[in-house]
Amino acid sequence: MPMPFLRTVALGLAGWALCIGAWSQTAPSPCASLGAGLPQRAARAPGGAAFADAVGGLPEHERDRAIRDELLAGNLPAFLRRLQPVTARALLPTGRMVSLTLCVLPDYLSIGSDDDHLRVPMGLDSALAVAARFGFMLPTRRIVDLIYRQASVRLAPQPLPAGDQMRSTGYIRRHDAMVREQMAEAGAAEGALTAGHKKDVVLSARLWTQPGRVAIYGWHRAVGAPIQPLSTVHGARYVDYSHGVRLVSDVVFVDDRPTSLFDALADAVLAPLLSDEGPLPRAGQLGG
Repeated sequence: MPMPFLRTVALGLAGWALCIGAWSQTAPSPCASLGAGLPQRAARAPGGAAFADAVGGLPEHERDRAIRDELLAGNLPAFLRRLQPVTARALLPTGRMVSLTLCVLPDYLSIGSDDDHLRVPMGLDSALAVAARFGFMLPTRRIVDLIYRQASVRLAPQPLPAGDQMRSTGYIRRHDAMVREQMAEAGAAEGALTAGHKKDVVLSARLWTQPGRVAIYGWHRAVGAPIQPLSTVHGARYVDYSHGVRLVSDVVFVDDRPTSLFDALADAVLAPLLSDEGPLPRAGQLGG
């Protein structure tokens, strides 16, 4: 395709009508098989409570390494393996409608079983390493917004008092208990597409111009109303209780055709459905 045409299309993207809606309940999900490649959880793997007890006294960087090792070993709940579809549709300047379906974890990464798990924040390098090993990537700001719009369970943010304790395992456990109580009160089942309860660690164009930082966004109070605007204030190792890591499969469906999400993010026509910062390089260039 000639580059002048691509530039013309790109210039017209701001006028696209993005039609965001939940996947039809009658159609089979294209995401059904994409969680099958995640490593199986060992029978003797620790649950969330036991893991939290084990890492409670560790320095932050050692806790982060322990979280990374447990996830890479497959110690995550079964419900996280049932990916949920999130779909964006846009009208091209040519008049053709394009549909793009992402397959995302229903909730943030957790350690443990369905009945005993703990949502765990991670530094950027660990998040990227887990995503790459699983064949996934981190969301962008636009993908976080899409997930929130289409979530069947929207939980109100629950900030805890600020201070050095924000980075402690105790705060991580306390906030996770608050989220579980919210879900119980809402009658929400684990495995439903859930959003609003954490800030997301995201991919952003800023990470390539500001190396050594982490990008955080989200904690929505309502559609279009996140508490946390896109921020790269913190270093890449920074972690606190409010952060969550939600993975997005590298397989994306463009008009029902599977393709690489990395390729879609690098494409001048498709990237604006996924990123409000333009096309992005491959996340592997950031390290991990």
